[in-house]
Amino acid sequence: MKKGTIALIVIGVIVLIMVLSVIGSYNSLVGKQEIVQNALSEIDNNLQRRNDLIPNLVATVKGYAAHESEILTAIADARSKLIGAGSIGEKAEASSELSNALSRLLVVVENYPQLKADAVFIDLSDNLAGTENRLANARRDYNNVARDYNTSIRRFPTVIFARLMGFEPVEYFEADEGAKEAPKVEF
Repeated sequence: MKKGTIALIVIGVIVLIMVLSVIGSYNSLVGKQEIVQNALSEIDNNLQRRNDLIPNLVATVKGYAAHESEILTAIADARSKLIGAGSIGEKAEASSELSNALSRLLVVVENYPQLKADAVFIDLSDNLAGTENRLANARRDYNNVARDYNTSIRRFPTVIFARLMGFEPVEYFEADEGAKEAPKVEF
């Protein structure tokens, strides 16, 4: 074989390896991006489940504690804000507000022993607690896959391909600053 032919074969193999590397990197990032979207969708599903439970819980409490309208209004406002939230940050903030309002509602419930014994209220409370647990797990899972994706698009040499192909970092689902403090309930 001639030296020129060997050089062309070597160059061809090197180009092929580079092309396969780019294709592999791209496919890997697309897969990770889809996992992030799936995890975010799971958060949305649980937020929707919580939003669906809240009107029934509020209606049950309303029958016993009609004069607690401030808390019931805060729940309705926070729920509306969550439904209208667009970005991850807005969802996190609205979710935190709703959690704080629900915490205040559950403190109020302590003053109504008949309500605490009501079968519908107990069932709704249990469903809400389960949903809150699923939501916490979904947030944790989302943040884990978001970290994995964000790390992948920042690693060398993938960072070069990621920037060229338009892969952007995703936001983490973070608690609102107010979520670190216990809600204040005043009677």
